Order: sequence, then C-alpha cells, then structure tokens
Amino acid sequence: MDARAVTTLPTSDSLNNKGLWLGLLGIVIFSVTLPMTRLAVGTPDAPQMSGAFIAFGRAVVAAGLSAVFLLATRAPLPQRQHGLPLAITALGVVFGFPLLTSIAMRYVEAVHASVIVGVLPLATAAVGALLHRQRPSKGFWLCAALGSAMVVTFAILRSGNAGLSIHFADLLLLAAMLCAAVGYGCGAKLSQQMRAEHVICWALVLSLPLTVPLALLTYPTAPLKAVTWAAFGYVAVFSMWLGFFAWYRGLALGGTVRVSQVQLVQPFLSMLFAVPLLGERLDMVTVGFGLAVIATVFMGKKMPVDSSP
Repeated sequence: MDARAVTTLPTSDSLNNKGLWLGLLGIVIFSVTLPMTRLAVGTPDAPQMSGAFIAFGRAVVAAGLSAVFLLATRAPLPQRQHGLPLAITALGVVFGFPLLTSIAMRYVEAVHASVIVGVLPLATAAVGALLHRQRPSKGFWLCAALGSAMVVTFAILRSGNAGLSIHFADLLLLAAMLCAAVGYGCGAKLSQQMRAEHVICWALVLSLPLTVPLALLTYPTAPLKAVTWAAFGYVAVFSMWLGFFAWYRGLALGGTVRVSQVQLVQPFLSMLFAVPLLGERLDMVTVGFGLAVIATVFMGKKMPVDSSP
C-alpha cells in the first residue's frame, strides 16, 4: 500500500474530536428548543399552540423535508433488522420527547426546564454503554455524576426562594429525558450501520401514518402570532431535523458514552438563549455553575472508555 495513502486516513483521535465538535453543534441547535417551545406553546394565561400540535406538527414538517432528502441522496430502504431500532428511535425522539416537553413547557419557564435537561447526559451515557457494550472508566462516571450533581444542586438553589417541589410538569420533563436518551442511543447505534442523516429521516417518514392524522386533529383553529409560527418553524426544521444530522453523526464518530457528555452544557446554553428570547433573568450563580459543569465535560473527555470483550 502507498505510504502516502496511509497518512491520509483519519486517526482515532481525529474522529473522536470531529465527533465531539459535531455533537456540540447538535447540542447548540437543541439548546434553543426549550425557549422556542415556550414561545410556541405560550403560558397558562396566554396559551398559543397546543403541546400536541407542536409535537406532531413539527414531526410532519420534518418528515416532508426528510422525504425530499432521502430521494435526493438515493437512500436505500431500511433493512428488516433496522425496523425495531428505527421504531424505538421514533418512539423516543419523534413522539416521546417532543410531546412530553411541549406539554410541560406551558407550565414551567425555560430556565426551570433547562436544569431538568441536566440529567440527560448521564441517561444517554448509560443507554449508550448498554447498547454499544462499552465500559467507561470510574473516572468517566465520576465526571458525569459530578456534572449531573452540580446541575441538580443548581436547580435546588434556583428554586430556593419559591420552594423546591416536584409537580406534574417536572415529571413530564424527566420522562422526556428518558425518551430522548433511548432515542439517542438507538439512533447512534443505527448510525454505524446506515448514514447518520438517514436515521432520523427514516424515523420521521415511517412515523407519518400516525403523525399526519394527529397533527390534523390538533391543528390550531384560533389566529396565532407570527412569533408563534416562527418558533414552531424552528423546532420543526432545526430541533426535529437538522440538529439530528450533526448529533447522530457525532455520536457515531466519537462514541455515545463520550459525546453524550457534551449535553451537560445544554441547560446553560438554553438559559442563555432564554434571556433574549423570553426575557428571563440570568445571574452570576448560573454563570458560575455553567462554567463548572463545562469543566467536567472536558475532564470526562480525557477519561478512557473501553469496549467490552
């Protein structure tokens, strides 16, 4: 073999780094989801779209874009062994996460919901380790647990004045995190067998027999603000479609367990976006915890993650 050809092959470190950067890009896109969902769904005093329409409607829009993309790239049909993983992926990220978060966001602020997202990296890492037969080191799990613990501590401190309580919206958000973790893990595993972009596209297209009638049944009948439709457009095109292009590719290249830790910065990115979009307050406590959590991400990146025999 020509030595020059060998030198052009990507190294494991370069693939891991590319996976981390693509994962970060996906997380930046996803971090705007909660503020935009809050804009689209409104508040109990000023409701806009229903949570159900936001969930199913955005899936229909993204499925239409996916169908065009699949035809343009001449994507092969999924094989029989891909059916169950695609169904689980769809249940997690096409139905479960969008529906649960859309319903919950009418009753909680984006800042509050953002701290609940802090449990997602650990859940995704656990699902990824199970699916991909990986064995993260104790140091890796320590960094993941430390980051998650800081997120929980931050949530307690933020809720200290009003009192900390678990209400229905919190339970919906926690259930949404579990749905997302399972969908991320199954989608990442499929991304090693088919193009990462095709995974979310097929999950959306195959969900159309359910999402289309559900979207039509929940379509808003009252006039809505332009900003409401703009927020819906973002969650449909970016949160439901383009974000997964970067996210699943990043998980496939860098490994689900390692790249999932980038999600630790998502709560604080969501808070940063919530300030100009929703007028919510950001203080030095939030900034301090955000920097501390980001530090655990980079420490966790250095910890070894081995494959099981």
